[in-house]
Amino acid sequence: MTIRRPGSPNQRPAKKDVAAKPSSSSGGKNKKKKWSKGKVKDKANNQVVLDKPTFDKLMKEVPTYKLVSPSVLVDRLRINGSLARVAIRELAKQGLIVPVSTHGAQLIYTRATGVEEDKKAAKADA
Repeated sequence: MTIRRPGSPNQRPAKKDVAAKPSSSSGGKNKKKKWSKGKVKDKANNQVVLDKPTFDKLMKEVPTYKLVSPSVLVDRLRINGSLARVAIRELAKQGLIVPVSTHGAQLIYTRATGVEEDKKAAKADA
């Protein structure tokens, strides 16, 4: 003997016709959300060879920078990273910049303060 309670599946009112109503915004037949592709960064068109104006700017302005690193030169002079590293080595060899840290791939240099006075004093003694 089974007792049927009100609300059991057999005693519920019949569902209304679903097809007659317009579907709501959620459901299986709607178009799927299109995910954004993300922002695309423009490709940098940096120089791979130093031309005369860039070389002059390198020799004149870079020794006055407080911080000299390959990333700074790439950003300001629009040159390639490998070209920036070569330029930093050349400026350091000439004594126009002095190393702060040469850890790993990131070379950090600063302007050589007091070098001009030392050069003038050496020339005056000679």
